[in-house]
Amino acid sequence: MAGMKVAEVNLENGYPVVEEALRELVSRLMTCKGRGIKGVILIHGYGSSGAGGKIGPAVRRKVREDSLSGIVRASCGGEQWMDKKREIIQLCPALAQCERRIAGNPGVTVVVLK
Repeated sequence: MAGMKVAEVNLENGYPVVEEALRELVSRLMTCKGRGIKGVILIHGYGSSGAGGKIGPAVRRKVREDSLSGIVRASCGGEQWMDKKREIIQLCPALAQCERRIAGNPGVTVVVLK
């Protein structure tokens, strides 16, 4: 378990439309898995309107889809971190060092890869 890696993936770079962000998400998760990375912090932002954007909810739906069940083991939004922290850290202990970046942040989603 020691030496598990965590990657950060910024899905809001270049202000993509939802479809582009989801393509990037799948591509980057597959790359991370291939490199032996266990934990991924997806940065999708919260939306500039203050009411939430479209990419975040789409990302969270996508990581729970059956099409990614061979890659994604578990996921949670930053605002769910306190409730799911124990479960997620048990799967990827290295994410404990990223807690300040994750906890309470609605602009990120944490994914543990298989």
